[in-house]
Amino acid sequence: MSERQRYRFRAPSTGREVIIEGQPGHTYRDRETGEVLEVVARLTPLAPSPSDLPWAVENLRHCPHCAQMAQLDLNDCPTCGRRMPPLGATATV
Repeated sequence: MSERQRYRFRAPSTGREVIIEGQPGHTYRDRETGEVLEVVARLTPLAPSPSDLPWAVENLRHCPHCAQMAQLDLNDCPTCGRRMPPLGATATV
């Protein structure tokens, strides 16, 4: 079970990204340039979670058009490309 939150960090000058289990109050630096990394996003599932998978079942939904799994935060289905309804809305196909 992961107790710490995973974050995506980016080096501002190069755009290079890295995923780290971050700790509050720590400064993380890029290995190549030595510059301070910026937090770009928190990764799901949010800590604490028994899963280390970036797309755990609780973070997915079915596309109403093609019935394939897609991330909760997407507007368009990555499989069929059609617009998915907002979360909590009833789907009409």
